[in-house]
Amino acid sequence: MATITKRNQEPAKADDLASNFVWLLPAIRKGWPILVASVILGAGIAGLYTKTLQPIYEASAMIEFDPDVVRPIAGSEKGGEMTRFWSGLFDNREYYETQYVVMTSDRTLSAVVRDLGLTRDVAFNGQKDPVTMETAVQTLRSKLRVDPVKMSRLVSIKVEDPDPKVARKLCEAVSRAYVAQNLEKSVNATSDAVVWLGGQLDHFKTELETNENALHEFKRSNDLPSSTIDEISKMIRLEMQEYDQALTRTRTRKQEIAARHGELSRVSSENPDQIPASELLNNQFLSSLRTAYQNAVRERREFLAEGKGDNHPSVKKADEKISQYKGDLLAEVKNIQGAVERDLAIMQRQEQGEASLYEGAKKKAVELNLKELEFRRLDRTRGQNEKLYGLLIEQMKQADLARMMNVNNVRLLDPPIEPTTPVRPKPSTNVLVGLLSGFILGAAIMLLKEQLDNSVKTPEDVEQRLGVTFLGLLPMFEEEEQNGKRTEVRTTRRSRTVLELAPELIVHERPLGSLAEAARAVRTNLMFMNPDKPYKRLLVTSAAPSEGKTTVACSIAISLAQGGQRVCIIDCDLRRPRLHRIFDRVGDSGIMNVLLGDATLDEVAQPTVVGNLWCIPAGPIPPNPADVLHSDRFRKLIEELGRRFDRVVIDSPPLVAVTDSAIISTLVDGAVFVVRAFATSRNISKQGLRALLDVEAPIIGAVLNAVDLRKHAYDYYYQYYYRKEGYLQTQATSPAKKEGEGASPPPN
Repeated sequence: MATITKRNQEPAKADDLASNFVWLLPAIRKGWPILVASVILGAGIAGLYTKTLQPIYEASAMIEFDPDVVRPIAGSEKGGEMTRFWSGLFDNREYYETQYVVMTSDRTLSAVVRDLGLTRDVAFNGQKDPVTMETAVQTLRSKLRVDPVKMSRLVSIKVEDPDPKVARKLCEAVSRAYVAQNLEKSVNATSDAVVWLGGQLDHFKTELETNENALHEFKRSNDLPSSTIDEISKMIRLEMQEYDQALTRTRTRKQEIAARHGELSRVSSENPDQIPASELLNNQFLSSLRTAYQNAVRERREFLAEGKGDNHPSVKKADEKISQYKGDLLAEVKNIQGAVERDLAIMQRQEQGEASLYEGAKKKAVELNLKELEFRRLDRTRGQNEKLYGLLIEQMKQADLARMMNVNNVRLLDPPIEPTTPVRPKPSTNVLVGLLSGFILGAAIMLLKEQLDNSVKTPEDVEQRLGVTFLGLLPMFEEEEQNGKRTEVRTTRRSRTVLELAPELIVHERPLGSLAEAARAVRTNLMFMNPDKPYKRLLVTSAAPSEGKTTVACSIAISLAQGGQRVCIIDCDLRRPRLHRIFDRVGDSGIMNVLLGDATLDEVAQPTVVGNLWCIPAGPIPPNPADVLHSDRFRKLIEELGRRFDRVVIDSPPLVAVTDSAIISTLVDGAVFVVRAFATSRNISKQGLRALLDVEAPIIGAVLNAVDLRKHAYDYYYQYYYRKEGYLQTQATSPAKKEGEGASPPPN
């Protein structure tokens, strides 16, 4: 369903666009003279205004911003980094926008005003008396314009003035003043940098000297040699290594002596010969005593083996040798034990001394670590200040050199030249603007006029906006007075015809004319709209006066009579009747006489110059027309006329003004609503139709009257009624019937 709805909406939108275009096209066709006149007027006013303007000349100078300007530090690595820094600083939108404002600032323009003496320049100020600096600056700023060149580092400074020489002079002065101020700013900034660097240089020099003195005092107070901390630390590490190795050797020797002492302590008086081999190898005397002792013991065992007893002299002598050698051996062992004990004591004292030296070196190393931290902190501060001091010296030299070189990143690329042609006014542009303005104004007036025109114009308006059936149209004709008689002058592109009868009878006088053809078209529609039950009694009315309902009623009645039907036209406009003048019945009795009983229907229904057409005028005007028309006698009169004639056409007053037509509409078979084309508004027409609908009147349809077929909305009708072969024949003589011709009395 959504797809179907969408598809239905698309044709509806297309129809809306088409309807808007269809509405716009007639508006253009009708209002093109206004549009053309407005365009011509706009172009003329623009041309005249252009001639009154004073020529204005414009001088232009081109300024270039160069972030890669040559600097004294260029070429080095640091210089390249600095150049890239300046390039990044200048190549941004904020910098350029700031410079554009600086070019038009009071400081720049004040310098130009002072240099050129513009406060006293009569041609510049436009007055003889000198002006203030602020006024001269504002005047110069009003003539100045800054135009950046897109996608570039270029900017154009433009100055306008009626005098081309003055324009060039002012433009050059502003450009050079800006360049000079930018250079001055750069030099001042460099000078300020030099002063600041000088102050910082003195400060860091004092700081560096203080750091160096503090470092020297630290070395002196801590007995540090002039060598570095790393060298001192290395010496202490070597010393500790030597002490550790010596202590290790002493402890090893001590263990060896302690082991020797332990071996010697196991030598007893029972076994004096159980002496360690190492002692025997190192002491020949001890070895000889041990050998002598062992020989004496072996000799005694030999004597005992020979059977000699203990008291044998040989045995006793051997015992004496053993005792002597044993004593000597033990004494020698004791001497050796004493020497070993002394060596062991010496090793112990040596070990203690070397351990003390090692601990001292170790303590010294720990203290050196703490001193190293403080030393490195002082040395680091000194190194940092030394680097900053060196950097400041280098920067100060560079800044001093830049100050002497007067480096400027802004330069005047193209100086201004004297202009030869004015930039304003531009006649072609102004005329084009005038044409466009005139076209817009003309189009607005044309469309506004079309929107304000609320009249009914075309058959489409009748059917779509009023909601009634379109029966046909009657072309417009003009009237003029000639020799005291009303005659009709038909104006076309080919002929100008003068009529002898009343203009309402033109259908009869010119049966081959456009109006007659249009009336026959209305007749055809009336006859074939309801063929089974034809409309015998027809009411012709309109919403407002002067819409031509009497003309339409006469035209319909004549066309019906020309079709061979017996027709009676009745003037029921009891307020402003007209049929008695049209059919030359002035002073005759009429319908009011019949209603009052002063005359009969046969007496008032008289034939006309049109065959098969009878006319009943209104007669005397009553004081209460609505009551008369609402009476039963009037109703019976209408019914009687319906029986006597084939068709009864009733002319009536307007619906909006009075209720007469609404009353009559309830007594007829159908009502024909008349609308004057391009004159009657839709609102008035709707009110008239509402009056008929309120009484449930049988509305047949509407007829457009007084239509100008030469208008664009009626091109088709014009081609049909005017251009079609056979419809533009002129009559040499009037086809009007002689009085009484073709007339017969109405049937009883």
